[in-house]
Amino acid sequence: MGKGVSIAAMVACALAAAGAAQAAEKAYSPPRTSSGHPDLTGVWSNASVTNLTRAPGVGSLVVDQAQAAKLAKESPFEKLAEAEEGPSNLNDNLLKDGNNDRGYNTFWIDPGKSLANVKGQFRTSWIVEPANGQLPLSEAGRKLLTAFRAERANHLFAGPEYLPLPERCLIGFTGAGGPGMLNTIYNNNYQIVETPDAIVIDVEMVHDARVIPLFKSKAEAIAHHRPATMAPWLGDSVGWWDGDTLVVDTVNVNPQEGRGGPIFLSDKGHVTEKFTRSSATQIFYEFQVEDPVYYTQAWRAEESLNARQEHVYEYACHEGNYAMAGILGGARSQEAQGIKPSMGPGIFGTPIPEKAKPGQ
Repeated sequence: MGKGVSIAAMVACALAAAGAAQAAEKAYSPPRTSSGHPDLTGVWSNASVTNLTRAPGVGSLVVDQAQAAKLAKESPFEKLAEAEEGPSNLNDNLLKDGNNDRGYNTFWIDPGKSLANVKGQFRTSWIVEPANGQLPLSEAGRKLLTAFRAERANHLFAGPEYLPLPERCLIGFTGAGGPGMLNTIYNNNYQIVETPDAIVIDVEMVHDARVIPLFKSKAEAIAHHRPATMAPWLGDSVGWWDGDTLVVDTVNVNPQEGRGGPIFLSDKGHVTEKFTRSSATQIFYEFQVEDPVYYTQAWRAEESLNARQEHVYEYACHEGNYAMAGILGGARSQEAQGIKPSMGPGIFGTPIPEKAKPGQ
């Protein structure tokens, strides 16, 4: 073989590296509370350009570092940030598309700059089952999505009850509060406070706070679910410890939240979340969604919650308090002029212009 390396040797090295990684993971001993359970207290973040579902044209769940960097650079967030980088210049082409929604530009957003690293792997979606990284929507699920979009379009700005829940400052954008907890365009931070009797998860995006009572066993926890007629925002959650893993069981998500997505849940929906302290800087977070109405199978997702040293600040959501009158007043003004109110294109709604080079 000369100076070459045999395939057998390469495989042996790969297996040794994998074994070492697994051994390191098993060897990690998390800090513990006075009750003896792993301490999840702290500020954690799921900021990433990885999303719940896999982007079109991306075939595999796991990619190497070079592919991860390429996919991150192709993210609309990164493209927009690159176009807006540097001092303002009214002649740099960025205003030529007439998209005034870009007033809400990348100065205000902070989605993350890389694909998520979960279990030491660069992931292209949170969904790991099914293998295609897509929601396994049933016929009823697809009809729900179509009907929800049609209803919104037909009643756009008719009144506050037709505006999206986050715009009414009721729950977080893009499912940040859960169940399961998804990343969004900024404020991807969670403060966890752990006591012997409860876990509190303060969600920075919009101000949700999940108060999850803890019980000695799964059976005791499930028995303490509230009546189905009580369907709060973010659902009815109870928890227990399974060894060193915190398990949270959620049912009866508020119907308005369940039909609005991005995780669609009927009154038969059931979400199981697991939190495992995997290292000094990460919590391995996974959740499984079961709903025979909206999905053809149970599906599962995995994330990493990464430790942050910063504080979670108040998200003083103002749309519901101050902007609502302006939003609806603008719609009434358009109607008085015979104009049908419509949504703007959004910050990604038109092609992102290429920034003019100096001297052009």
